[in-house]
Amino acid sequence: MEMSIPLKYAVSQVVGFITGKSAIWSARTYGGRQRNFVGEPFGARGYYVSTVGKDEAVIRA
Repeated sequence: MEMSIPLKYAVSQVVGFITGKSAIWSARTYGGRQRNFVGEPFGARGYYVSTVGKDEAVIRA
């Protein structure tokens, strides 16, 4: 996934938000859950982030 994050947000904050929302969506869609999901693990324990400079067009292609 390629995305642009404004400088006022930390990468960990954005990744945490995306992971949390996708966990809730997955649990509601595939698990039949409609309530809170506190304490239930989802996904991997870590993530990888890399920056893109002048090569953005090459990476998109």
